[in-house]
Amino acid sequence: MASDDRWLERLRLELTWLTGQAALRSRGAGAILRFAHVRPRRRGGFQPLRENEITPHFLDRAIRALKRWKYDFLGMDEVCRRAVTLSEHGRFVALTFDGAGKDLIDFAYPVLARHAVPFTIYVPTAFPDGVGEAWWLGLEQVIARESRVSLMMGEKEQRFTVTDNAEKQALFSFLEAWLRSLPPADVSAAIADLCTRYRIDLAALSREASMNWEDLARLAADPMVTIGSATVNYPVLANMKDTAALREMTMGKAVAEAAFNRDIRHLAFPFGDRASFRRSHVIMAEEAGFASAVTTIPGVVDAEGRTNLRALPRISWDGRVRSLRIMRVLVSGVSFAPVKPTGTAAT
Repeated sequence: MASDDRWLERLRLELTWLTGQAALRSRGAGAILRFAHVRPRRRGGFQPLRENEITPHFLDRAIRALKRWKYDFLGMDEVCRRAVTLSEHGRFVALTFDGAGKDLIDFAYPVLARHAVPFTIYVPTAFPDGVGEAWWLGLEQVIARESRVSLMMGEKEQRFTVTDNAEKQALFSFLEAWLRSLPPADVSAAIADLCTRYRIDLAALSREASMNWEDLARLAADPMVTIGSATVNYPVLANMKDTAALREMTMGKAVAEAAFNRDIRHLAFPFGDRASFRRSHVIMAEEAGFASAVTTIPGVVDAEGRTNLRALPRISWDGRVRSLRIMRVLVSGVSFAPVKPTGTAAT
């Protein structure tokens, strides 16, 4: 049913482009695009995180298309300025990348540097420190390797049998949603139990997938790059007490500022969908000193202060979709419907 809904949504967006509604009904001052991973396409039928991946070739095509469509490429400082002033400029687009994935410097940065466009990286500081837990990668590896999976869910051990890729995908989606519903300490305990059972070295897996501080320093030296924060550990803030959530924000900012010797002005709410943060976290972002905070709630940015700078919408791009027609419709503001379920993991 979900795949049918995605197909119908893509068809609707294609028809919107063909009927010219994008040109007739464009709204807002611009759009913020969210990407996670940029790397060559991988082989294999079970790839539950594929929606978080685009290829370097697609990134190149998208930038070229946005230039043809006369979009202004902005960093987040300029997005904030445009969002509170009169709409006197052309439409803008901001390219943002969540997490500190190693593929960003290996595959995305060469494309972005060649095009000389600004972009923003949101860094969860535990990952370049080598202590972040990319639990979604551990979950992916266990399910990919095993046909029988057992783990403790609450006080009861649950067992699952998965014999094909469709069943593996369904199990991944179920367990990912369950893990995202837990407080951070319970997530760590559950994924540690799972990885220990199936001999997955989650610490090594997380380090291998992430940039280190040296990689990030290289990017930070580029004036086209804005470094933002994605807290320390990339937790679901809604599952935490307010004091702990505020500490995640303030500590992530402080660590990044010390590492880069600059003010860190922009935040990405981890996961960023409506279930992962609350209105109180929007207020906390201002208290912590952030000029902006981005979500993964789909939409475009309005001018003249009509969009809350600490709850900015973003268009999360589904790596399984390669249609530039759909991208043009979405950045025009015609459709607010996401092409994919938003708020997936960053690393």
